Amino acid sequence: MYEYAIAWDWLSFAARWLHVVTAIAWIGSSFYFVALDLGLTKRPNLPEGVQGEEWQVHGGGFYHIQKYMVAPAHMPEHLTWFKWESYATWLSGFALLCIVYYAGADLYLIDPQVLDVSAPVAIAISLASIAFGWIVYDLICKSPLGRNDTQLMVLLYFVLVAMAWGYTHLFTGRAAFLHLGAFTATIMSANVFMIIIPNQKKVVADLIAGRTPDPALGKQAKQRSTHNNYLTLPVVFLMLSNHYPLAFATRYSWIIASLVFLMGVTIRHWFNTRHARRGDPTWTWLVTVILFILIMWLSTEPKLLQEGSGEAKASALEQSFLASDRFPEVRDTVLGRCSMCHAREPSWEGIVAPPKGVMLETDVEIAAHAREIYLQAGRSHAMPPANVTGVTGEERSLLAAWYETAVQAGTKK
Repeated sequence: MYEYAIAWDWLSFAARWLHVVTAIAWIGSSFYFVALDLGLTKRPNLPEGVQGEEWQVHGGGFYHIQKYMVAPAHMPEHLTWFKWESYATWLSGFALLCIVYYAGADLYLIDPQVLDVSAPVAIAISLASIAFGWIVYDLICKSPLGRNDTQLMVLLYFVLVAMAWGYTHLFTGRAAFLHLGAFTATIMSANVFMIIIPNQKKVVADLIAGRTPDPALGKQAKQRSTHNNYLTLPVVFLMLSNHYPLAFATRYSWIIASLVFLMGVTIRHWFNTRHARRGDPTWTWLVTVILFILIMWLSTEPKLLQEGSGEAKASALEQSFLASDRFPEVRDTVLGRCSMCHAREPSWEGIVAPPKGVMLETDVEIAAHAREIYLQAGRSHAMPPANVTGVTGEERSLLAAWYETAVQAGTKK
C-alpha cells in the first residue's frame, strides 16, 4: 500500500539520523584522542610509566591528563571505555544500507548496463565484498609487511584503489561510492571491535592478575587507531557523495574516489603535525587544493556510468504505473516540470548533471522513480526546489493519486 512508502521513508530518515549522530560521536572522540596523544609533553618527575601529560581548558574548567604507555601499576577504580560510538555507527550504517540499497536494489544498487544480476546476487556480492575488505586488511597488517608503517599504508592505499575500480564495475555509481565507504568504515569499526578493545581488555586482565601487560598489545592497537584516523575524512566524503552525481556518475569516478583518500591524508597530516607541535606544513593545503581541482576536471569527462542509462525493462509494479489511466497526464507533468533538470543533458541553467543521477526522460524511467516522485513532488513540495517550474496543486494531487492507485492496483494482482 502507498502508506508503506511513507513509513519506509521515515524509517530511512530515522536510520540516517541515528547514523549521523553516532558517527559524530565516534569521529569526535577519535579526533580528540589523536590530538591529545600527539600533544602530550614529557616532563620531569612524571609517575612511572607515564609517557606524557597535557593541561587543557574547556568549558570554564582545567583538565590535567596523563597517558601511560602500557598501563598504570594498578587497575583504576573508574575506567571509561570508548567503543560504543564505533559499534553504533557501523550498525546504524548497515541498517541504512539494508533499508536503502538492499530493499531498493533494483533502483539504487543494480545497473544492468554495468552488471546485470538479480537483487539477491547483488546483495550477496555487496556483503561478501565488505567482509573481504576486513579479512584482507587484517591479514596484511599481521603479515611481515605490517611492520613497516609507511610500506603498509602504501599497500593498503592500492587495495582501496583496486576496490574503487572494482565497485564501479559491479554497482550503480552512487552504490559504488557508498560501498567503498562501507568497505572502509567496516575496516575502521572492526579495528575497534577485533583489535583495539580486545587488546585493551587483555591489558586490564593482566593488571587485575598482577602481571605486566605486553607492550606489543598497545603498539598494535596504536597502529590500527592511526589507520582509522587517516581513513575518517574519505569515509565522510563517500557517505555524502550520493548528493553529487559529478562525483559518482562520471567516467573516472573510481579515480576521483582514489584521490579523495589522498586528500584525507594531506588534511589529517596538517592537523596531526600541528597537534604534535612539529611545525605548520601549509604545503598540505596546496596539495589538497590541487587534488580537488584535478577531481573537478575529471568530473567533466563524458559520463559512462550514469544510473538509468539505456532502455530498461519495467518491473511488475512499474507496469502498474505505466498502465494507469493517469499516466499520460503524469508523463506530461514530469516532462514539463522535472525533466529539464533530470535529464542526461540538463537544459536548466547551472545544472550540469541530473540531481542524484535521477533521469526522468522515458516512460520506464518515470515509472522506476514513481516512489520518489510521489514523496518529493506529490506528498511534499520538496521538488522542484522553491517550485521554480511552477508545479500546481492540481498537478501534485495528480502525482499522488497516480502513485496511490497504481500501488493499490499492483498489490491486488
